[in-house]
Amino acid sequence: MRAWPVWVAALWWGSLTTLGFGVVPLLFVYLPTAALAGSTAAKLFEFQTWVSVLLGLLLLMASRALRWPVISARAQAATVFIIGGMLLALLVQFGVSPRIVAQENLRLWHTVGSVMYFLQWFCAAATFWTLVKPDATISEAAKIS
Repeated sequence: MRAWPVWVAALWWGSLTTLGFGVVPLLFVYLPTAALAGSTAAKLFEFQTWVSVLLGLLLLMASRALRWPVISARAQAATVFIIGGMLLALLVQFGVSPRIVAQENLRLWHTVGSVMYFLQWFCAAATFWTLVKPDATISEAAKIS
């Protein structure tokens, strides 16, 4: 039961990785038109936004609710990445995506959205690795014994 925040962080990072680096590029390869691929990608990214927000909220609740010394310290260290990732997801969804859909300076807003998605991916990765990294006190105690 103690490991559930790690699983949530892994799911967040894995979903961003699968969608952004696997599924969406394949849409542009296999769908008949770029317009169809783009509209499908937009719907998938919207879904991913809500997945990211939900998983981020679960991780924030875990950082407050869990009082285990090791996991709580790790969750506290990851809080900045969790909040950053959630904010980036919402900014892309409500700030960048409408401009891309309206085809307003498409190259600029697609680049901004891609950079922000990558930063969100980094936040999810940092959250995951913060939660799974060995605790210094446990590692040192193991070396002494």
